[in-house]
Amino acid sequence: MNDDTIAQTVLFPNLFNKPLVATFDQPHASSDGGAILLKAAEARYGLIDGFARCLVEDRQPGKVRHTLEDLLAQRIFGLACGHPDANDADRLADDPIHKLLLGRDPIDGDPLASQPTLSRFENQVGVQELYAMGRELAASVIARHQRRLHGRARTITIDLDPTEDPTHGAQQLTFFNGHYDSWCYLPLLAFVTFNDEVEQYLCAAILRPGNAPATRGARGTLIRLIDLLRHAFPKARFLVRLDGGFATPEILDRLDAEPRLDYVVAMGENAVLTRFAEPAMVTARTASETSGQTEHVYTEAHYAAGTWPHERRVVIKAEVVRLPGREPRDNPRFVITNLRQTPRFVYERVYCARGDIENRIKELHDGLQIGRTSCCRFWANQLRVLLTAAAYVLMQELRLRAARTACAHTQVTGLRERLLKLGVHVVVSVRRIVLHLPTSTPDLAAWRHIALALGARTG
Repeated sequence: MNDDTIAQTVLFPNLFNKPLVATFDQPHASSDGGAILLKAAEARYGLIDGFARCLVEDRQPGKVRHTLEDLLAQRIFGLACGHPDANDADRLADDPIHKLLLGRDPIDGDPLASQPTLSRFENQVGVQELYAMGRELAASVIARHQRRLHGRARTITIDLDPTEDPTHGAQQLTFFNGHYDSWCYLPLLAFVTFNDEVEQYLCAAILRPGNAPATRGARGTLIRLIDLLRHAFPKARFLVRLDGGFATPEILDRLDAEPRLDYVVAMGENAVLTRFAEPAMVTARTASETSGQTEHVYTEAHYAAGTWPHERRVVIKAEVVRLPGREPRDNPRFVITNLRQTPRFVYERVYCARGDIENRIKELHDGLQIGRTSCCRFWANQLRVLLTAAAYVLMQELRLRAARTACAHTQVTGLRERLLKLGVHVVVSVRRIVLHLPTSTPDLAAWRHIALALGARTG
């Protein structure tokens, strides 16, 4: 037993029926044995090669040890496996599974890039390259689902929403945001849903300064996504769902100009809308006094703000909120729409359904640490956001392929724990690589199902 192994030995002399020794002396093992699924998922998109084509290689050829593709793959696969920091690189440099994911020999292959190498890479990517990578993300996701659905989709729903990335240092363009009461960035995220599917697929992630208005980047993002989606699905009808911060003339006018497109956009209260809502509020107050419960009444109005070129339909939810021990509270809500269904249907069945993207955003924060924007340079943090988005796309592919298994509706953290975090011993022979995984794997059936769905064969 060498000195390194002795230093890593842990002894439990009295807890078990025999003295127990734990030694960290297995060099050809990994705790990410199930992560080979990520390689198969990425092959469906080609995101890593696509991102690499967006980057300019200006390093001296004779000194390059890690290609741009390798650096991208190392970060994206690492993020998906729960290693969000470049600081994790040194610990994982000789991990056989992570080397395998980069196409290297898991035993004798060169170590992965170090933390300084990854940090230099993150800080050297330029603005135009990042714009190109953002376009590549959207194009790759849409192309993937065009192939999956054979270019046929009845309806396509686009959801945009900002989120808060708190900052805790001297990062560029971090500002105090009064709405969130924090110093932060405000990434803009866009999701696409096909037909009546549950999954909302991430296709855009744009980092913005902490004081950015909600609309910054929204109009351009919508235009690009709609153009890409119309080309891929020429017969589809579109639905755009937006929160209140997006109710600007520029965005509404653009939505009105689009053929075969419906929209529901929340709008903040003002004096005119309050007046329109008052008759329904009276009805809701009376009903709430009688029942002692929260009550709401739906109605509609046609309204034109001073900057609008014409009137638009506004669906009104006149709600009185009644909670135990508190005074009743008026809570009117307003949604601008070009849909013709009843006010209740538009609000409850169409607009409220957008609330599920909060679960997607929560996954990005809790499961993939999209808020880990700790680089000093703003554009380096934008790169991190894009790499995190790519990792999320791969995890969504695993969930898609987990249909009809116990993992079909599992959150990202659960998918990682149940499918990727598997102890493995790697054996390499002349003819093949064998991963020895635990027979006691709890979700073995789901893992096998996903592997076969991603192109594996039984052997």
